[in-house]
Amino acid sequence: MSSIVVYSKAYCPFCVRAKALLDSKGVNYKEFDIGQQPELRDEMIAKANGGYTVPQIFIGEQHIGGCDDLMALERQSKLDDMLKNIE
Repeated sequence: MSSIVVYSKAYCPFCVRAKALLDSKGVNYKEFDIGQQPELRDEMIAKANGGYTVPQIFIGEQHIGGCDDLMALERQSKLDDMLKNIE
């Protein structure tokens, strides 16, 4: 089974929106607040192939991108399929 990881910051409205969508799907995710743990910022950027804004979202080994990318998957009815095998 794969997992969901969200790199975020507490004061980021896009992070709040992305997490709200994931919460509405009833899935668990691991959140890393790079505002509280700035040492994880370089890790996030490396995993996101240079993506430095938050949120950076990963489903399993796949880098989804940010909030807009997650919302686009939802609009295209692709997000639910991606979340089926997540635990």
